[in-house]
Amino acid sequence: MNQYDVTVIGSGPGGYVAAIRCAQLGLKTALIEKYSTLGGTCLNVGCIPSKALLDSTEHFHNAGHTFKEHGIELSDLQINMNQLIDRKNGVVKANTDGIQFLMKKNKIDVIQGVGSFVDKNHISITPTAGGEAQQIETKNVIIATGSKPTVLPFIKQDKQRIITSTEALNIREVPKHMIVIGGGVIGLEMASVYARLGAKVSVVEFMDSLIPTMDRALGKELKRILGKIGIEFFLSHKVTGATREGDAVTVTATNPKGEEVKFEGDYCLVAVGRVPYTAGLNLEAAGVEMEERGRIKVDEHLQTNVPGIYAIGDVIRGAMLAHKAEEEGVFVAETIVGQKPHINYLLIPGVVYTWPEVAGVGYTEEQLKEQGKAYKTGNFPFRASGRARASMDLDGFVKVLADKETDEILGVHMIGPRIADLIAEAVTAMEFRASAEDVARMSHAHPTYAEAMKEACLAATENRAIHM
Repeated sequence: MNQYDVTVIGSGPGGYVAAIRCAQLGLKTALIEKYSTLGGTCLNVGCIPSKALLDSTEHFHNAGHTFKEHGIELSDLQINMNQLIDRKNGVVKANTDGIQFLMKKNKIDVIQGVGSFVDKNHISITPTAGGEAQQIETKNVIIATGSKPTVLPFIKQDKQRIITSTEALNIREVPKHMIVIGGGVIGLEMASVYARLGAKVSVVEFMDSLIPTMDRALGKELKRILGKIGIEFFLSHKVTGATREGDAVTVTATNPKGEEVKFEGDYCLVAVGRVPYTAGLNLEAAGVEMEERGRIKVDEHLQTNVPGIYAIGDVIRGAMLAHKAEEEGVFVAETIVGQKPHINYLLIPGVVYTWPEVAGVGYTEEQLKEQGKAYKTGNFPFRASGRARASMDLDGFVKVLADKETDEILGVHMIGPRIADLIAEAVTAMEFRASAEDVARMSHAHPTYAEAMKEACLAATENRAIHM
């Protein structure tokens, strides 16, 4: 029987990063993955393929809507859906092959199959392709099995016309009318993909705002901007059912007045969140305790109630984000060897990869109001940015929230060009507890999108914005 210092179950961003860090620290490490490729949801059917489609469709949209103004003349513009999907698949393969290389480089034993607990120190692995199970012995276990799309019990998803985000990544035709149930991150990203290709897209959301977990100003602005590419929004609508007849799909919902309304299209994407995936782990055999919503209960060290068994990523509390799982993977690896790692969950940014991109970190304005915290606000619109004007990316803004007395930055919320990258400046500043004036006095290259962060901080500091 093979013996290991650490066994990681699940090879998503949390799992493979945890395995690499464990190996770097000199621990003999095994990584168990039930699928034939590594990378979990993120690399295979989540973050990476969706960004590939978002990038391709943004090029197509710009070719049809903005190239002429740049002086680029095109004729007979067409979309090749097979090539679009094939390119996406190639991007996925390159990334998953890269993870396989990293496992070999770090001498991590990769075992394909479904891992389940025999007891706290023994894991059984059943090959997914059939065959006899094997058993390994391990001192520590890191559970990193991720999540799966939430299923609405009153909707039968056939995965052909009534689909999840997984199937939405592989449609080889432009839908005539895609109905998206859910106005969160996944729903809006996929809505953007197909709206850019020319599909009619209707987003039906239960809450009264888009991306409801983020600062409300972001959702309001994003709704306005995405409306310009033809996406229709139906907020405060409670979906009651979805049925398919042939290639036609009908979604029923109750509007804010309590009236039943119907949406008819050829595809329905159900994107109402994700739930932890722990099926098949046999956690009871190890004595691991669970908490509400199917999550695994962990302490401040991300250890379960069973010493030596840890859990990270989507299976535990907190936002379901790939970079959160990565940080937790490193955190647990370093904890196992006796180090004192650090994670500030408040400073893990959230990002929406529409165009314009959206991101936020720290407290939202709604949270500060609820806390009764005295704060001040600085806003800077990209319409006033020279770099944004040059690239024709005039929508959006940067919003900085700072403590009214100390000027410490409490939250930063952005919507605009390259925001997914720009939010890192806000995270860095807040990690070192910078004030708005600290950032305002730092030199930012001109012309850049990042200048909007400096200007928003100037606006929060006695309304000193220069270019507004």
